Amino acid sequence: MNATGPQLRDIHLPQVSWWPPAIGWWLLTAAVLFALIAAVFIWLRGRNARALRRAARNELATLGARYARDGDDVALAAGLSRLLRRIALLLQPDVVADNESAWREFLSTRAQAAFTNEQVEALIDAPYRPYASFDAVALIEATRQWCERALRPRAGMAGDPP
Repeated sequence: MNATGPQLRDIHLPQVSWWPPAIGWWLLTAAVLFALIAAVFIWLRGRNARALRRAARNELATLGARYARDGDDVALAAGLSRLLRRIALLLQPDVVADNESAWREFLSTRAQAAFTNEQVEALIDAPYRPYASFDAVALIEATRQWCERALRPRAGMAGDPP
């Protein structure tokens, strides 16, 4: 070989670095982060719904125990009506306005699957009468069923059926 000519370098491997990652790794990272955020959001929504159902069950148990002790139909109807109004306020704030017709419409349409017409009338009128007569056990059970359906994690949006 000629010592005066250009010298060739030996074969060398390219320098490969782990940073910056390729676009596929960025997309994978974004997808994993999105999935984690969605999972946390779904878990929190379910936890809140479970807490609301538990609180409604506790209040229904308290109202049932108070009714078993006192036998006061008017107090029971008033307590159940207050509980239903608070839950309805969470689901559809516009139905709990001072407008009785909006509340009656809500109970007749959205809650009709759980309540009979007599129970709807008892929830609306009994708290304001000195004496009321209705099937208290059936009304408590219907209220419990409605609360369970209305407070499912999916039922938190306005306009969703219970």
